[in-house]
Amino acid sequence: MCGIVGYTGRSAAAPKLLEGLKRLEYRGYDSAGIAVRGEDGFTVYKRMGRVRELAGASTLSGVTGIGHTRWATHGTPSEVNAHPHVYGKFAVVHNGIIENYPELKRECAMRGEVFTSETDSETVAHLLEYYYRGDALAALKQTCARLRGSYALAVMCLDDPDELFGARQKSPLIVGRGEDGLYLASDAPAIAECAELYLLADGEFVRLSGKEVHFYDADGEIFKEPTKFVPEKASPQKGDCPHFMLKEMYEIPTAVAESVVDFESDFRFNEFNRVLCQTEYIQIVACGTAYHSGIAAKYAIEKLARLPVEVTVASEYRYREPIIGQNTLVLAVSQSGETADTIAAAELAKSSGATVVAITNLPNSSLTQTAHFVLYTHAGREVAVAATKSFNAQLALLYSVAIALAKARGQKADISSLLPFPALCRTALTCAEKVKELAPIFAHAKSAYFIGRDVDYCAALEGSLKLKEISYLPSEGYPAGELKHGTLALVEKDTPVVAILTRKALAEKTMNAVSEVYARGGKVLLVTHLGEYAERKEVAAWVPIPACEELFSPILSVIPLQMLAYYTSLARGNDPDKPRNLAKSVTVE
Repeated sequence: MCGIVGYTGRSAAAPKLLEGLKRLEYRGYDSAGIAVRGEDGFTVYKRMGRVRELAGASTLSGVTGIGHTRWATHGTPSEVNAHPHVYGKFAVVHNGIIENYPELKRECAMRGEVFTSETDSETVAHLLEYYYRGDALAALKQTCARLRGSYALAVMCLDDPDELFGARQKSPLIVGRGEDGLYLASDAPAIAECAELYLLADGEFVRLSGKEVHFYDADGEIFKEPTKFVPEKASPQKGDCPHFMLKEMYEIPTAVAESVVDFESDFRFNEFNRVLCQTEYIQIVACGTAYHSGIAAKYAIEKLARLPVEVTVASEYRYREPIIGQNTLVLAVSQSGETADTIAAAELAKSSGATVVAITNLPNSSLTQTAHFVLYTHAGREVAVAATKSFNAQLALLYSVAIALAKARGQKADISSLLPFPALCRTALTCAEKVKELAPIFAHAKSAYFIGRDVDYCAALEGSLKLKEISYLPSEGYPAGELKHGTLALVEKDTPVVAILTRKALAEKTMNAVSEVYARGGKVLLVTHLGEYAERKEVAAWVPIPACEELFSPILSVIPLQMLAYYTSLARGNDPDKPRNLAKSVTVE
């Protein structure tokens, strides 16, 4: 979380920094700031809120600068806690968490140094000043040797007016070479005009000076090859849609179509197919929405391939000492490829002998550098914080893997069963007006619940997450049979409960739970293609979806749930693209 951009070159730095920060705002929008090196030293401009609040900084003079958009970890969102932090001859922006900052801060205080913020990041500026003896790179190396945790750092020193310095440890940092200068950034969209990129690895440093880029590790200067990178032709635009989230939901059919893969017929996956033939056990590690796609994959893999699958929240994986047996395949799922907990889980699995497969939407991410194999979803850049099309794309790719595993084990399965889904998604999207009518029921509720059985439970989990993260309405997703084991105590008159029903064989079981809700005065919204159940008295309203292959139905059934979250968010006066306290890419533990 948080975004970094730095620039040194021939053009004015401030407009470059502001444009880069706008492209990184999905990483955090509590506060933002820039520092530009001018003739009289650093000029720092920081504001609470979004990058647009920095508009007044666009005229700052100077051709070297650093900027930051913040998602608060240590210290409340405020101008004082916003980056950059300046101390002595150094200005610093930081992504990550310095875990030993309390002891470092005490050490600085004992020397009489005064801190102006509550952040862990300010300690970096103090250490740089303490270790500086005329060589900023040496001071940066000594400083980083004292830090525990994760960091991406962009640094300016007053004695080096046209230079930038950077360092990375478990938080991404990219160097870009453009026609008019050199860039540092936490993510490629910030420097979209640069066709030549370099990825820093953990423990590496960089010095940008004039037209030259020099890379270092702990032992000295190193050589790095540029990474192949196709820059975006243009930043994503909302077009006729009022929000990116709505636009991205309408892009689901394309994302699904482009993420279905026939592994068997594509020679590029020959080695991957050989691994699938040897696989005896599968572990899926992921967080949030990606975790829900992993649960859906578990149902599909176990039913199609008859292989045992374990799905674990990535932040818990390392701490329970997972058992990784022979021929274990670990699927690490992350939209951004920068989810810190998922990367750490993948690294542990790899060091323990598992074959690690990264499933991500973005090339050149930290996760792709960790994995043995990389499988890309092709959802395109997703700007809204709440995942929509990326979830559907993950399902399409994971279901493709499930089919490939089944075929590798001689089970009956065929990729053709996924091919109708893009068209079916287009039909499902026609639910928008119907769902919009139902949003007021949820907008004025105290809480909401989502229930389903089997694969419908996966959709319930994701629907609940979408609702709570952008509408701020307390919500939970449950297996339909679990209501009577405690949660039913929370259902009272007019409590909205969404029931997902796509499996005919389980319809009566799910409707039993619907009856239990109805008997307590709750209002049931049914999402189904089985119209005969929608006519029952227990159902207050229903949203039709197309009939499809039941095992893969979450690709469709989640669409009206995403729509419900969107329209409820609007009804409650929220910005669905930028929910409070959340950011798109979770790069800290």
